[in-house]
Amino acid sequence: MNTTARAASLIIALAALFAIPAPAAEDAALLKDLTSVIALLGLPCGQVVSAQKQSNSDHIAACSNGMRYHVFVNAQGRVVAQKQ
Repeated sequence: MNTTARAASLIIALAALFAIPAPAAEDAALLKDLTSVIALLGLPCGQVVSAQKQSNSDHIAACSNGMRYHVFVNAQGRVVAQKQ
C-alpha cells in the first residue's frame, strides 16, 4: 500500500470513528440530575440509565431497576415524575 492509500485509509477510519455518537458530558450530567430528582421525590429508580428529551424540561427517564418516569416541570413550576 502506498503512502496516498495509507493516508486515505487513515482518513476514512478517523471519519468513521467520529461519526459514531459518543455520550457527551452534558448527557451524563442530565442522567445524574434526573436520578437525583427521582430519588428526591421518593420514587424507586436506582440510577437513570437513559433519557429521551420530549421538550425543554421534559424527559422520559429509564431507570436501572426497569422503571420509567415522565419527568417534567408542571404549570406551577414544580418538578414532577410520573410513572410510565
